[in-house]
Amino acid sequence: MKHFSRRSWTQGLLAAMLGLSALASQAQEGAPAKIIVGFPAGGSFDAIARLIAEKAKTELNRPIVVDNKAGAGGRIAVDALKGSPADGSVVMLGPDALTSLYPFTFKKLNYDPKKDLVPIGTAAEFAFSFAVGSNPKVNSWAEYVAWAKANPGKVSFGSAGQGASKHLSGELLNALAGIRMQHIPYKGDAPSLADLISGQIQVALPTTVAGLPFVTSVKLRAIGVTGAKRLDNMPDLPTVAETLRGFEAVSWGGVMVPAGTPKPVVARLNADINRILKMPDVADKLKALGAVIVGSSPEEFDAYVKDEIAKWGKVARENNIALD
Repeated sequence: MKHFSRRSWTQGLLAAMLGLSALASQAQEGAPAKIIVGFPAGGSFDAIARLIAEKAKTELNRPIVVDNKAGAGGRIAVDALKGSPADGSVVMLGPDALTSLYPFTFKKLNYDPKKDLVPIGTAAEFAFSFAVGSNPKVNSWAEYVAWAKANPGKVSFGSAGQGASKHLSGELLNALAGIRMQHIPYKGDAPSLADLISGQIQVALPTTVAGLPFVTSVKLRAIGVTGAKRLDNMPDLPTVAETLRGFEAVSWGGVMVPAGTPKPVVARLNADINRILKMPDVADKLKALGAVIVGSSPEEFDAYVKDEIAKWGKVARENNIALD
């Protein structure tokens, strides 16, 4: 996938909010624009959406509401988007799983990604932190693998949803490392981290955006990052791939609108997303959170989805992940 500069995407998405605000008046004069997020407050998508909304408020002198529709790995948020006006006044910042995982991990879906969702473009990528709490007392991925092998059946890992990217990432780690972690699904990163801190689970795979505040406050320890490269804001944290060759897992978010949104509106929003504006402070804040900013066209979005389906479909089949 073609990557654009972090500043370009972030500034561009704010530009999209400019277009979004103007378009909102088509539905109802003075109605606030809305960003739907399928996860609770405290997670990565929520953090980015609120940063965008805060900046848009100061720049546009107009509120943009962040509407958290948590649960079911983002599928509840899709229902909210489907019921929204198809005029560009409401967008969803949704996870990769909605388009590239759920269609084959769930036997029944409340939506058809091809018919109900119109992609505007890929937004940001988030590597996962491989985080541990007070037990086990390990300080590296290699030490963790040795501990997990010595404690079969006693290890559970938390993720932000059944059948989503973090779930499948944990299963891929099981296969490549020769360990067996039991999956515990949550409604988002924040509740999984709460249980990790309290000792209810041993491991969690939060995005770096969600996990960083806990790691820096010494409530948790990150012993690896799941992306291909070390993060700029955490250069001392090694990648899991430095020990476990061939492993890479990231989550990515895409901006989507409801089916029926006119093509000129889609084109306008996409153009705005990729437009360069002078807002370095927003890009710097996202970089500090560990988000890797991406920009793409709808066509690039679709191509990336196909690649992701090929990779994670294999993991789902091998682990018999087929959910009702």
